[in-house]
Order: sequence, then structure tokens, then C-alpha cells
Amino acid sequence: MRVLVTGATGKVGRALIARLGRDRPDVEIRALCHNRTLPEGPGLSVVRGTIADRATCRAAVDGVTHVVHLATCKETPDEVMDVTVKGLFWLLEEFRLSPTARRFVLIGGDAAVGHFFHRHPAPITEDAPHMAYPGCYALSKVLEEVMVAQYGIQYGLDWCCLRAPWIMAEDDFRHSLSFGDDLFGGPDWKTMVAPEVAARSRTTGAVPLLQEEDGTPVRRNFVHVDDLVAAILLALTATAARQRLYNICMDEPVDYAAVAAHLAATRGLPSTPVRGPYVGNWMDNSRAKAELGWRPSYDLAKLIDSAWNHVRPPSEPRRVWYPG
Repeated sequence: MRVLVTGATGKVGRALIARLGRDRPDVEIRALCHNRTLPEGPGLSVVRGTIADRATCRAAVDGVTHVVHLATCKETPDEVMDVTVKGLFWLLEEFRLSPTARRFVLIGGDAAVGHFFHRHPAPITEDAPHMAYPGCYALSKVLEEVMVAQYGIQYGLDWCCLRAPWIMAEDDFRHSLSFGDDLFGGPDWKTMVAPEVAARSRTTGAVPLLQEEDGTPVRRNFVHVDDLVAAILLALTATAARQRLYNICMDEPVDYAAVAAHLAATRGLPSTPVRGPYVGNWMDNSRAKAELGWRPSYDLAKLIDSAWNHVRPPSEPRRVWYPG
């Protein structure tokens, strides 16, 4: 098996390559790198270039049996169509023409169904309609899923899409709850409350208790990178995964009230209520459990405690490589 990993230098790409190197030394890995790169070594080769270039995609796909497509853009309108539409198109074209091609695995996102921007009347299954929210990122996640599925219809391509919500690793979750400038992702809590409330929250270490406009605590879906990587390894070869979409998420969404309660009980941290135009939803991961035999290892307590217990070496400062 020879696996091409796009977006190989990102959070998921690095974790996947490390896991393959540790658990599957028989697998050859090819990393497609653009702005950043990885050191080559036994079992790992690197192709440099942008997936918006067909020749780069041809070189990257040549001789591979599987593709794990992780490369994406956030709210970067000048780049998003080149990467997530043109780039994916060229990858799919070269993959369908390759005599060695076996399965194309796309890592999608819950932005394709509007995660906490659009209310769903029931738990979100894989049959929920696409519902992009404003901005180019959510639109790109819809287009990716549609393109891959259409290649299955047009050419019989063997694809699998793992739809993941917000992916956490190391101390990400802790920084996603910061009222300071070290915030990871969004919402930007300090802009949603009065300046004096934001300042007090920073001083006391308070975490946001996100609420809907009527005061109902918001529930938002997450997945830890370790659990997503475990799902990718299963999806590469599982017979049932042919032309299937799976929600890969924690068993229950993160309830911001439960987060506040856990941190108050375990670390004595206060919370700051924050109301916003967001709604709670619940992603259903039953299909992945039933067909792949996958189980998430992270629940709410483990997600919180692992983020707060993580000690980052001084040589590895937090750095966010993309906006949003």
C-alpha cells in the first residue's frame, strides 16, 4: 500500500503519518507539501507543489494506491477555489486515471451541514442536507463532498468521506475558550461581551458559557485528532466504506454548560455567560460505529482534562497557520 497524504504538514496530517509510521511500517507514505515540508526518510517521500497544478497532482498520485485528502483553506477567498475545487478536481482526475488507484479518502467537515449556524430538527446523520453558512469555507466543504460523490457516480471511483467537526489536539480546546489574544478559532469571546467583562474573564481565568439567544446552553460537536486518525486507518481498507460518508465525532456534542461545570468542579474556574446567534446541534456517529467498528476514545472530561494537562515545551510555541 502506498498512501498519498495531502495537507501533510497540518495537525491531522502529521498525526496520521506518525501513526502509520508506528503501526503500519509496511505502508509507503507520500506527502504532498506546499508552504511547509516534512523531512524525508525511510517510508516517507515528499512531493512539493500546489494541488492547483495538474502536473503536481500527477506526480503526487503516480503509483499510489490510496489518497487521504486533508488539504483545505479556511476563510481565504483568494485561495479557496484553487485549493478546494480546482485542486480536488485535478487530484480526482489523476486518481481515476491511475492503474494503481484503490480508494480516495476525503476528510470533510461539519461546516457542510452548517454545524452551529443552522438548526437541525433532529440529530445530524449523513443523510442531512447540505447547509453552508455564510463565507467561502463552508461552501468549499459542500463542494468537496459533492465532487467526490459525483466521481463515484460518473466513474465508479472508490471514495470514502469522513465528515469531522472541529478537530482538537494538545491544548487546542483550552485556547478555544480564551478571552485573550491567544484564542484558537471562534467565536471571538472578547468581542461578544463588554470590555470590562472580557478583562475580568481574562484575569480570573473564566471560560465562556455559550448560550443561544434564549439562554439555552449551546452544544457544539468536536473530535480529537487521535480519534479521527483511528477512523482514517479503518476507512482506508474497510470494505463497507466504499462510496460512504461517515460522521466522525464524539459520542455527544460538547455542552458549554457542562464544560463550565467540569472546570468549576475540577479546577475552580469561573465561567462567563455569553449569548450569541448560534444554535446547538448533535452529530450522530452511529454509522461509523456500525460499519467501521470505530469508537471515539475521547469524552467531554477527557477532552477538557487533556487540554488543561498538556504542557507545551518552550521550543514549541502555539502557532496558528490559518485564519478562522
